[in-house]
Amino acid sequence: MRTLMALLLLMTGLATVGAELKVAVSIPPLLDFVRQVGGDRVEAELLVPPGADPHTYEIRPAQMRFLAQARLLVVVGLGLEWWLEDVVSAAGNPELEVVMTSKGIAAIDGDPHIWLDPLNAVLQVAAIRDALIRADPAGRLTYEINAARYISRILALHEEIEEKISSWTHREFVALHGAWAYFARRYGLKQLAVIVPYPGREPSAREVARITALIRERGIPAIFVEVQHPPGVAELIAAETGAALVTLDPLGGVPGLEDYLSLMRYNLERMEKALG
Repeated sequence: MRTLMALLLLMTGLATVGAELKVAVSIPPLLDFVRQVGGDRVEAELLVPPGADPHTYEIRPAQMRFLAQARLLVVVGLGLEWWLEDVVSAAGNPELEVVMTSKGIAAIDGDPHIWLDPLNAVLQVAAIRDALIRADPAGRLTYEINAARYISRILALHEEIEEKISSWTHREFVALHGAWAYFARRYGLKQLAVIVPYPGREPSAREVARITALIRERGIPAIFVEVQHPPGVAELIAAETGAALVTLDPLGGVPGLEDYLSLMRYNLERMEKALG
């Protein structure tokens, strides 16, 4: 009897191999959230690869094939995934649930980068937990335990950021791309201007002159640029004003920055060198 039971358990285990819940995600931070909560019960596929701009990236055929079989598609929303409606329609998957992780978060007009505020990230993790439970009720306990453990780590990160920023001597900055308004709102910083408010739209000469004058008048020490966008006119403004160009990464997914906590600490360290 014991041998038979052992055989049945083995067969049950084998039957679940390759049967993980298929979850597509739009950007690297959401990929980390899904993996942290889902663990071995999920097979997660990233749609916008590291280094790509989610505002302009076009979904590839192989990714469409995954979406045709996926149970969940986890996105930010707020216009970040411009391709969302067309891609969901083309996937032809009636079982696919779109998980909009920005739901219930106070949005800042024109800025979908909600995850850069860790307390928003907590809400996104909770939304992912709930979606995984809906799709896979048998995994409820796993998802709840994993989410609680991960949320505690994000809250510890939030306290760490608060403590460090409290001693900074500068609290204002200019950004090439409007990604840091949520971070600034949470921690008492101020994003005074955005050089390129919309992807592909270069600032006019008048806008450049206005931002240059603002940096000089306010003594702003840093312009935040990003690895996903060429610095372009930000280099000219930095040369004119003496402000430092500080390269940040809002998305990560590259070696050393695969996980959200490492990504946030990386950006914090670079900001601190310019503003602290």
